[in-house]
Amino acid sequence: MINDIKKKRNAPVFPKNRKILSELGENIKLAYKRRKFTQSLIADRTGLSRYTVRKIEQGDPTVSIGHYVAVLSVLGLVDDFAKVASDDALGRKLQDIKLKGGGAQGRAK
Repeated sequence: MINDIKKKRNAPVFPKNRKILSELGENIKLAYKRRKFTQSLIADRTGLSRYTVRKIEQGDPTVSIGHYVAVLSVLGLVDDFAKVASDDALGRKLQDIKLKGGGAQGRAK
């Protein structure tokens, strides 16, 4: 029975993405230090362990995105996170091409 349980697989994290997460973690750490918050205070206010807060500071890709959002909320920065991907310039360009009848699908009609 135990062998039937599938192991959780983590998606690969490419170097560029790892760097972005690392920078996010560092920015979060700087933000709470500017506010004179401690790891313990962040942990208490979010209900996370200090270990998880430390992993967030490190930009650990295995930490739930919800945990990152919880920390950002305590710091008053959650609205900044909500802006991620809100201005999807590439998506709009692709949609405009399709709506104007361009691209492979537009020509097939």
